Amino acid sequence: MLKVTLIKSPIASLPKHKATVAALGLRKVGQTVTKPDNAAIRGQLFAVKHMVKVEEVNE
Repeated sequence: MLKVTLIKSPIASLPKHKATVAALGLRKVGQTVTKPDNAAIRGQLFAVKHMVKVEEVNE
């Protein structure tokens, strides 16, 4: 599992990046969500790596 936290606002970013952040379920700066560790999620995170902080969680 991956713990994803939004650390930078997507307001001034590209529309594609805004959509990716929304698809990850992140709405507010500082909000954290837990996502499964798979290739699709890793690809989304790579696209917005400058806006999120990612930590691995062992469950």
